[in-house]
Formats: sequence, structure tokens, C-alpha cells
Amino acid sequence: MLSVKYDLLAALAAELDKLSPGAGAKAAFESPKVAAHGDFACTAAMQLAKPLKLNPRALGEQLKAALEATPAFTRWVDAIEIAGPGFLNIRLKPAAKQEVVREVLGAGERFGYQADRGANVLVEFVSANPTGPLHVGHGRQAALGDAICNLFSTQGWKVHREFYYNDAGVQIDTLTKSTQLRAKGFKPGDDCWPTDSDNPLAKNFYNGDYIADIAEAFKAKATVKADDREFTANGDVEDYDNIRQFAVAYLRNEQDKDLQAFNLHFDEYYLESSLYTSGRVEATVNKLVANGKTYEQDGALWLKSTDYGDDKDRVMRKQDGSFTYFVPDVAYHIAKWERGFTKVVNIQGTDHHGTIARVRAGLQAADVGIPQGYPDYVLHTMVRVVKGGEEVKISKRAGSYVTLRDLIEWTSKDAVRFFLLSRKPDTEYTFDVDLAVAQNNDNPVYYVQYAHARIQSVLRAWQEAGGGDVASLQNVDLSALEGPQAQALMLQLAKYPEMLTAAAEGEAPHDVTFYLRDLAASYHSYYDAERILVDDEAVKKARLALVAATAQVLHNGLAVLGVSAPARM
Repeated sequence: MLSVKYDLLAALAAELDKLSPGAGAKAAFESPKVAAHGDFACTAAMQLAKPLKLNPRALGEQLKAALEATPAFTRWVDAIEIAGPGFLNIRLKPAAKQEVVREVLGAGERFGYQADRGANVLVEFVSANPTGPLHVGHGRQAALGDAICNLFSTQGWKVHREFYYNDAGVQIDTLTKSTQLRAKGFKPGDDCWPTDSDNPLAKNFYNGDYIADIAEAFKAKATVKADDREFTANGDVEDYDNIRQFAVAYLRNEQDKDLQAFNLHFDEYYLESSLYTSGRVEATVNKLVANGKTYEQDGALWLKSTDYGDDKDRVMRKQDGSFTYFVPDVAYHIAKWERGFTKVVNIQGTDHHGTIARVRAGLQAADVGIPQGYPDYVLHTMVRVVKGGEEVKISKRAGSYVTLRDLIEWTSKDAVRFFLLSRKPDTEYTFDVDLAVAQNNDNPVYYVQYAHARIQSVLRAWQEAGGGDVASLQNVDLSALEGPQAQALMLQLAKYPEMLTAAAEGEAPHDVTFYLRDLAASYHSYYDAERILVDDEAVKKARLALVAATAQVLHNGLAVLGVSAPARM
């Protein structure tokens, strides 16, 4: 049906150009708000009426007559109706809608994909500090990042997945101190262990059981290996630097396990420490100073970020000589630009909102050719977890929050991904563990996966009865697909490519979850209305082709989300 729509748009564009040269460039169809009004709607007559000084309804009648005379509209359109002040409501012939079945079966997993655009995009996400297990907030970010990467891939982008983590600074010192105390035999609650009541630095100690696990492994002189590093402990509880390196490697290994459980892989792990050792941070600061974008005050170095829309100037270098956290972020994004990534998307929690203005200000002040608004940001809220009707706030593993692996173990990778993607990123979300494991239509991932499995069951029954393979259905006669439920299902299939494009442009994978639920509903309605494995061979094959195309699109959409499409349930 994509080819049908392009044919009709080309005909519309040509007729609009005849009415007003250049108007064809804006040729477009809309989806009628009421399905009974038609399959496409066109508002061109109302848009052109004023500049042409014509009555919009009369212009609509003129455009209607012209379109009806074109070969494309003659072939594919059943009727054009004038409504209101000049709307054109277009009803397609059944054959036009049936074309989508051939398109889906012909393209397979590539249905909805756009041509290679020869451009790169870097998506940075998760980027958790190596100080503890990944929590459910990281899980939401992981699901968002991976799905957005998949969406970009469908639109012809070459995607680079990147994980940036802070392997330097205060939090790593905190991790090391906590691990060293545990290695020496101390634990939270001991006199030497700070508490909220007696030490304001208590928040700088990690109390989860995982710290004890790191300490025991360190004393055992264990070797740990992560995607980006390998380290062997020497067991010396007084060797602070050895403890630090081992603890970071240990937790990177733990995070790798979380990511593997989520079936998530990165192209690159970028270290904050490398920005210092490579001289990038120093070079960035020197550039900002040389450009006259900084000033000294109260013993600190400030960035004139208000020159670029920030609400106040920001400290770059504190009185003690250390840099504030946004400075390496600026250096990091200059590195992204210099690596050839003219499009960059950062996925972060909403608590990073304040970072956006100062990072962008630093990039503009550096004056290295980076455009305003670079990089893009997708911000997400945290996630509440409810189990048994009560909120779950802590994990034995982490000590203070529910981990991503907890959530996967309680439910499944598929449920976690689908649920965390089912709302806009900046919308508060409550993850209901009981709903995620329920096998009923209230569970959205079950509802969608069941539609796919239901179709596969029908196709297996046909094949076991001596039918051919699915590929043989691509060229069958589809004229039997004229019922209202079949027509509605085909229209739903035809929406998939444009939905993908819009979701990628809006960095909105939740649109895919909404679409899949609608498609599953359309399929279930069709299944209830028409028996598929009928005696009439021509009708049976037409219906099999339709459901096979539906299964393919369900599979494709779930793949974008990183969710499986089971053949049996």
C-alpha cells in the first residue's frame, strides 16, 4: 500500500501544481478522524482557496474531478467525497489495501526500513558509574537507548552505541573506602562506620551487601573481567589503589551481567579518566580561556554560560583546583564531534536537566564548529516498582534500590523492556510486577506476543496439513480480502512504516508499543470474525497471506523494542 500511496500522492502533487505552481510540494494525505469517513483525507482545497481567491468547496469539487480523471486514482480509488468546507475524503478500492500484504511479505524483516542515508549517529545511554549494580532507572534508560538505536537503524542511520562512565572522582573514592572497610572486617553499624546521625559524610559510604562481596573477592585475590578491562586483586587491604582498580573492574563485570541479561551490547565504553589522561579536559579549558569565555572570581574559574542562555554563570574550576563535573562533559562532547558524529543523542535521567544548558554553553563557547542545540537529549523519570500491591524500594543486593536484574528475575527481559517503553520517557511510571507476569489481555506484552504466537499456530497447522511455506503466499490472489475486519487489519499494517519514521524523528519508542497493541487488537478482531483455514483454497491462501504479513510486522515491531516474538505460548 506504500506504493499505492506514493502513486496517489504523485497524482495529487501534479494536479496541485496545475492549480498553483509549486503547491505540489505540499501534497499530503491525512488520516480521517472518523474511520467511516474514508481511508485518506486531503485539505489542499482549503489551503489553496485563499491565495487563489476561490471558494474552498468549489475548489474541492474542481480538484475532485481532476483527480478522478488520473490513472492512479482510477486504478486505486473507489470514491472521493466532498465534506464540510472542502475536505476530500478518499475511499480506496480493496485491491489498494491488499497491496500492503505483498509489500510486507516481499520485504520481510526490512519492511518499513528506509535507504541508507550515509550518516552516523551516536547514542549515549546507561552510562552508570561503576559504584553499584544497575537499578531500574538504568533499566528504563537501557530500554530507551536500545530502542531508539533500533529506530534510527530502520531509518538508514549507522548507529554507534556508547556507554560513558565516571571512573574517576569522589564516587570512586567512596567505593574504594567502603570496600576497604569491608575488607578489614568492618560493616555498617560498627563504630567506625559513619551513620546519618553521627556523620554528615555517611552518604559517602555504600552499605549494600555487594560491597561485602567485592571485599571478599579482593581478599581472595580474584581476577575479574569486564568488556573493557581485566584485573587481579593482590589481597592487600592497605593497598588503596589496588582496591580501587579491583572494585571498579568487579562492578563493571556486574554491570556487564545486567546488560547481558537485558540482551544489550555497546560498541564502545568511553572512560572519563581518558579525558584527563589524553589532555582533552586541559585543552578544552585552555580553549575557553583563550576565547575570552571565562573569568576568575573568588579563587574559582567561571564560564560565561549566561552568554548562551544559561540562568547563571557556572564554576568550571573550584578553589581546590578540581573541575566541576560539566567540564569533562564539554570535553567529551567535543570529542564526539571530532570523531565525526554530527548527530548525538544523550539519554539521561531528569535529574540531569540542569546539565543541558551548561554543556551546550561550553560547546558554543569553545567555538569549534558545533551547531547550537547539540547534542539532543532524551530525559526520563525514575520508576516505581510495585509487587503484591506494595511498593518495593530496596534490594538485598544493592541495599537501597531495586536492581535491573531483580526486575528481570521477577518477570522477564521481554516484560521489562516492553513495560519500560510503554510510556513517554518523561512520564512517571509504576512497574507492576504482578501485571508483568499475568497471562491475560491486561498484560500488554502478553497481548502482543500472544497475537504473534496465535498466527504462528495457524501457519503451523496449515503447513502440517500439507500446505506450502510462507514465501509461497507472497503472490497469491488477495481479492477475497474484502471483509471489514480484513480491510481494517490491512490499513493498520500500512501505517507501520510512517509510524517508524515518526517514532525515530521524535525519539519516541513508546509509539511502537502503542502501534503494536493496536495491531494486535486488529488481528484478534479479524481472527474472531473470519475463520482462516477454510475449505476454499483461494480464500484460505488469501487469509493466510494476510495473517502471515501481520505476524511479520508484529515480529518487526517487537524487534525494534528488543522484545522476542514467540512462536508458541
